[in-house]
Amino acid sequence: MKKLKYLFLSALFISVGAFSQEDEQKPERKPGHTNNNKFKQLYDEFSTPNMYRTASGAPGPAYYQQQADYKMDLVLDDDKAKISGFETITYTNNSPDQLKYLWVQLDQNMRAKDSQSPLIQGSGVAPAQQVGSFASSYMTEGFDGGFKIEEVKDVNGKDLPHMINRTMMRVELPKPLSTGEKFSFSIKWWYNINDYVNMGGRSGYEYFPEDGNRNYIIAQFYPRMAVYNDVEGWQNSQFWGRDEFALPFGNFEVNITVPSDHIMDATGKLMNRKEVFSKEMMNRYEQAKKSYDKPVMIVTQAEAEKAEKSRATGTKTWKFYAENVRDFGFATSRKYIWDMMAVKIGGKDVMAVSMYPKEGNPLWEEWSTYAVASTLKSYSRMTFDYPYHKAISVHAKNQGMEYPMICFNYGRPDKDGNYSDRTKYGMISVIIHEVGHNFFPMIVNSDERQWTWMDEGLNTFVQYVAEQDFGEWYPAALSEGDDKYPSRRGPAANIVPYMGGDQDFIAPIMTKGLNTHQFGNNAYGKPGTALNILRETVMGRELFDYAFREYANRWMFKHPTPEDFFRTMEDASAFDLDWFWRGWFYTTDYVDMGVKEVKKYYVSGEPNEYVKNIVKQRGMKLSDLPPLVYMVEEGSEEYKESMKNGTLLENSPTLNEYIMDNFSEEERKNIKQPKYFYNVTFEKPGGLVMPIIVEYTYADGTTKTEKYPAQIWRLNDKEVSKAVASDKEIVKITLDPNLETADIDTSNNSWPKEVKQSQFDQFKNEVKN
Repeated sequence: MKKLKYLFLSALFISVGAFSQEDEQKPERKPGHTNNNKFKQLYDEFSTPNMYRTASGAPGPAYYQQQADYKMDLVLDDDKAKISGFETITYTNNSPDQLKYLWVQLDQNMRAKDSQSPLIQGSGVAPAQQVGSFASSYMTEGFDGGFKIEEVKDVNGKDLPHMINRTMMRVELPKPLSTGEKFSFSIKWWYNINDYVNMGGRSGYEYFPEDGNRNYIIAQFYPRMAVYNDVEGWQNSQFWGRDEFALPFGNFEVNITVPSDHIMDATGKLMNRKEVFSKEMMNRYEQAKKSYDKPVMIVTQAEAEKAEKSRATGTKTWKFYAENVRDFGFATSRKYIWDMMAVKIGGKDVMAVSMYPKEGNPLWEEWSTYAVASTLKSYSRMTFDYPYHKAISVHAKNQGMEYPMICFNYGRPDKDGNYSDRTKYGMISVIIHEVGHNFFPMIVNSDERQWTWMDEGLNTFVQYVAEQDFGEWYPAALSEGDDKYPSRRGPAANIVPYMGGDQDFIAPIMTKGLNTHQFGNNAYGKPGTALNILRETVMGRELFDYAFREYANRWMFKHPTPEDFFRTMEDASAFDLDWFWRGWFYTTDYVDMGVKEVKKYYVSGEPNEYVKNIVKQRGMKLSDLPPLVYMVEEGSEEYKESMKNGTLLENSPTLNEYIMDNFSEEERKNIKQPKYFYNVTFEKPGGLVMPIIVEYTYADGTTKTEKYPAQIWRLNDKEVSKAVASDKEIVKITLDPNLETADIDTSNNSWPKEVKQSQFDQFKNEVKN
């Protein structure tokens, strides 16, 4: 009964206190406002769920996607650096819509003589420019690398009306294509291959004047079907050179004719290996299929150097077949060294493959194929088992580009074979990144043209995980002094200079890639770091990893949107993350939190001024109050008075009485005895909401870390206070001690305040020096 009395009187006192404050100060009447709370749900930003895409983030019962199958015959003219092709496309309309025409992408037209891509650049005269690029821009009529479309016909050989608008071609259908129907047509084309080293571009050739050979890395080389889906209809956004590609899945049957002394690999299974391999190469290939710890040379360096000097007059046709891929790429040269090893993924063997000229050695022979194998294991753990039979890393100067099963990667020693740590780590990282693109977007097939971050950002995040794995699995690759892999992107602290930069040159992540400032930071660094923070600091690895795998498995071989990702991450984790997506992805807000004020309190045996004022306002007597515990601030007049009168107590007499009356003897043994009470006020000058991670250091040298969830800011976006009771005196408070939140100004992160530069100021000074 006594316990109920105390509870009733305590509730009454709280009520009295609330009403007394209201009576004391009536709020000024202000006009209403819209809901700008950082925890407002994203209903306004998200698309309405429907039968195609559900509110949970999964494909709906009416989800569909189109299919485009290709049969291609290609000829590479090495003397003229020209590629010609004849392709037949079979397009299947799985949509509920009737289609009057088809859109085909002609990406090579970005390099056409009349291309408008250079005209949208507003950067003026470049202070420095590559020689080839300068000559092409100012001293010649320019390179003509656009598609030459010679014919577009139906299967009966009848010309199909078509219209070319820069990098897009509209093909008129003889009759509308209804749901479930197929339409086949052919395109005959050719184009001049660009020198990507001097002219730029994602594919092309590198010329080696020492031996007169070229290394061809060929992609975006054929007219490709655009995506048609439930979100946009035709995705026929023009290719200006930066935004990458949106493509439907299909099956590819590709025959590629090249000089007979060339070595080649490509997307898909090599169907005529015995015809294009020598007997020795076949024997080595069979060994490689059983080698799980070391690559086997299919073509040695000595053999590649010998081939460099040859000039075959004949040709050889390599035949490839790929099922359920969104694109096709290949690499060919007589300069290639070729090695392979097997890696176990989900109970099956996948071949990790590298092709590189001697200019890549010794670095490539040492680490390329190991990096491929490690990446497949890491990404499969984070998503789904890699479904294809191989993954190829091709050495290409100044390149980092990806296609199904094959990617082109930089990292070249000097002419004497020497390389720096920067070159080594750069090569390993780009291989991990580009091989990782097999998962995003080659399988989880997001629209790169609209949402660059959905492939680059997600891939950069998993790349960080894979880099750390690589450092653990292959410690011999780490340089002296490195106890873990030195990832450039991923750790929160690494994004601080960008987050704290000039807001005039920062765009939200949810911006079309072509229109963003600082493309690398916006599309790669910030989203990758945000997901790492979400995993390590906000959700925890178990919840995050489960939800991330769920997203990958739901949308493998499908076309997800940003909402599908956001919704799935919440659906599979029971974690409301709208505040996180809004802040990190829809705004350019930054993190800045600090310790504004710390006050120490003690228990007193005398009523304090706060209580006396309430009693007076309510016309009550002190004797009318329930038993209370009184607190006085250190240094206050009340504190000095209590010190003088000897009324400062370790515990309140009324509290001791309450404990004796309401707790058993066994329970009293576990009662805490806090001696110190602190009111810690945290401020948030920055706009981004984040959890408060705080380390308390005690007088005996011990520490305790507390993490207050982000929702602590839900009712006050500027500052919040926490009461901290301790049996030990707190001598230091540090916010974000391990730099987990990308806080751009750490100068306000400590109590007592430390005089030190913020991370951003440190970065600026390092740049100046």
